[in-house]
Amino acid sequence: MLKLLRPAVTRVLTPLGRALARLGISPNVITVIGTLGVTAGALGFYPRGQLFLGTLVITFFVLADLLDGVLARMLGSGSTWGAFLDSTLDRVGDAAIFSGLILWFVSTGERVLVAVSLFCLVAGAVVSYAKARAEGLGLTCDVGLAERPERLAVVLAAAGLSGLGVPYILAVALWLLAAASAFTAGQRIVHVYRQTVPT
Repeated sequence: MLKLLRPAVTRVLTPLGRALARLGISPNVITVIGTLGVTAGALGFYPRGQLFLGTLVITFFVLADLLDGVLARMLGSGSTWGAFLDSTLDRVGDAAIFSGLILWFVSTGERVLVAVSLFCLVAGAVVSYAKARAEGLGLTCDVGLAERPERLAVVLAAAGLSGLGVPYILAVALWLLAAASAFTAGQRIVHVYRQTVPT
């Protein structure tokens, strides 16, 4: 769904990509910096309940996930290693975001939200793994209600609004995200099944 916004975001990031290209900065460096920033923001602010500030920091560095691609296309330096590094570090960033929230919920004694956040983390990993494994087998698996951009948008928007004092928004968003992630995992499993098992 949010893929529709990618061309617009790419246009916005292109001038910055050009500046980085002139400086000779590698897309892989941007990928690593983005992941380190997301991880530091999530684990540095979320466990202390600084949800709005943490979300601002994370969102800033999440843009690196788009900037590295813009820079790679500009330099003509896209590579198998770069694609692998980007996908792998995406999992690290996702884990940091939900781990930061889990630590916050543990400290506030909200056990149900600890469990829901953990489910979102695991279900999100399954969604991503299903696609990667299918593509590794030469199949297509580009389907699903809650792909990574949607999951990130929901959790970051809800955490930020919660940090501004909007009641229940984070809990509601996590429950919806848990359901959407489970549904998406099911969608991808069914999609691969239909490609591999004769009917």
